[in-house]
This record gives sequence, C-alpha cells and structure tokens, in this order.
Amino acid sequence: MTQRPPLPPFDESSARAKIQAAEDAWNSRDPERVSLAYTEDCVWRNRHEFITGRDEIRAFLRRKWEKELDYRLRKELWSWSGNRISVCFRYEWHDAGGQWWRSYGNEQWEFAPDGLMRRREASINDVPITADQREFAAEA
Repeated sequence: MTQRPPLPPFDESSARAKIQAAEDAWNSRDPERVSLAYTEDCVWRNRHEFITGRDEIRAFLRRKWEKELDYRLRKELWSWSGNRISVCFRYEWHDAGGQWWRSYGNEQWEFAPDGLMRRREASINDVPITADQREFAAEA
C-alpha cells in the first residue's frame, strides 16, 4: 500500500502540510500529478459536476486547465478533525478571450488511512476582474 503523508488523524501542522502539498500540486497544472493524491475510487462534487475515480479526475482537470488559462491558486486552512480538513481558497485565471476571473470557494476533504483523499466536496463562485485587480500577477 502506498502512503501519502501526512496521514490522518491530522493536527494543525499536518493539516497545513497537506494543504500546501495540494496547493503545490494544483499549481503545477499537471492532471497526472494531481490525481495521485486521490484514491482510485475517490468521489468529488465540484460545482455542478459529480466525478468518481482517478480517470474522471484526470479528464476533469485536463478540461479545467484548457479553459482556465494561467491558473494560480492559494488555499487556506479552515478547520480539521480526525481524517477531515476544510479549506477556503481563491484562484485566478483568464479565458481564451482574455477576461480575468477570480474564483472563490470552500472544500471539505476526507482522507483514507493511507493519506489519499477519498472524498472532495467543492463549492466555487467566479468573479470577473480586470488585469490590474489580479493578486497573483507577479507569480504568473
């Protein structure tokens, strides 16, 4: 069995480490890398989509990053308990027409004993912004 530390149960330090690892992976915009953090049968709710398993996760992420160009993400700890972590996040991206967006959301994560995420619930809102309103412009 492959383990993905830190493992549950989480304390504040391990929850923060798990969140930083997720942020780093998502900012790579590499669907294969990101998908390895999830169990083979992981269940997601992402906005209005329901996704099950790594293959669907990879397909979703490919579609996402084809649309959400120059994506940059920040995640923050909201709470943790046992094998669960809640985060709030924001990310910026632009569409093919050049319109910039900031997306805000909350996620609830549930982990298997091996440290892989087995459930992800995400609620996300998108706000149009101008290029000069970008918070992550220097990082792009």
